[in-house]
Amino acid sequence: MANDRRKSEEAGRTAELIALWYLRLKGWRLIAHRYKSPVGEVDLVMRRGKVTAFIEVKARESLDGAVEAVSPRQARRIAAAARHFMAARNQRDQACRFDIVAVSPYHWPRHIENAFEGDQ
Repeated sequence: MANDRRKSEEAGRTAELIALWYLRLKGWRLIAHRYKSPVGEVDLVMRRGKVTAFIEVKARESLDGAVEAVSPRQARRIAAAARHFMAARNQRDQACRFDIVAVSPYHWPRHIENAFEGDQ
């Protein structure tokens, strides 16, 4: 059981690194990695131009499975952590959005912009 959890954690970290470099190649700049707040966690916080993106990275066998793995409850926790992040930096008025990067073996990562709303 503990071995499976360790493997999942390792796969998640690898997927986050793949997503990070993929987004950097698209012109995004890393602001925070694994941002933790009292209300939730965000895998990647990245910025390009005037947009801050709160990005959930999902690794699954299929790209569709990765996208479907973000539950409404998880989306709410990510949005709450994003609000905490923006308030802590006094950036409440800046544009932000919620994206998903799906990582699957033998495929390029898929970046889904505005994957969910922040007020679900």
